Amino acid sequence: MSTLASTPDLQPGSLQQLHARLAPLQARLAAHPLYASIRTPEHLRLFMQSHVFAVWDFMSLLKALQARLTCTSVPWTPTALPESRRFINEIVFGEESDLYAGRPVSHFELYLEAMQEFGAATAFVSALVASIKPTTSVHAFRTPAGAPDEACRFVETTFTLIRSASLPALAAAFTFGREDAIPTIFRALVRELDQRENNLTKFVWYLERHIEVDGEDHGPLSLRMIEDLCGTNDQLWAEAGDAAAQAIEARLELWNGILARIQHT
Repeated sequence: MSTLASTPDLQPGSLQQLHARLAPLQARLAAHPLYASIRTPEHLRLFMQSHVFAVWDFMSLLKALQARLTCTSVPWTPTALPESRRFINEIVFGEESDLYAGRPVSHFELYLEAMQEFGAATAFVSALVASIKPTTSVHAFRTPAGAPDEACRFVETTFTLIRSASLPALAAAFTFGREDAIPTIFRALVRELDQRENNLTKFVWYLERHIEVDGEDHGPLSLRMIEDLCGTNDQLWAEAGDAAAQAIEARLELWNGILARIQHT
């Protein structure tokens, strides 16, 4: 977990304090040199081949939240925190069955299609998905051999949180490591992309779709979810801050690994 110190002169257990604590990490993420380094089609392929694992494990993180905030068993009973459960169900609906060109598709599946059209290798992430069975335990899950090292480390951080984090910590990792960060990250990528490159239509749609829904809707709602889950409990706010910092640090390490690959091409 992160060892960042708490910020003085702010009310303990608040979004303001959490934002202040995470601001230096978020600034590093927004200014990461990876974005400007993607200058050729091969650079973008290298990016996609690692980033796709983050697109995939986002769904596992989301489903872990859905399982804990909603009732997914039979017989059904209503759970607490109706605002948060509505938000999570809304996210699942969009991520798992969005509409692209009039057909329902998950964002992960569309990302794979974009990779295939652009000539990026999908063998390792496809092997990961194929290896998962109804009996696969979250505790036994491991990334497949041969996948990019930085992607494996990123996924393992996510699954460590899924296995052991409190619900507020899981929500904070989701919000600040994914939902809150995505618009900034993807705006930087869209700026650097040469959109005249052939076969990037689906990829650019994916980026712009996340800028739209995460920046305008899902991001603000996810912050309300953290307030909903942490309430006035300072310990829960501390756990949320640790998990959020860990998630952003994992993203920075993922970006560092991809940047190193690009620099060695």
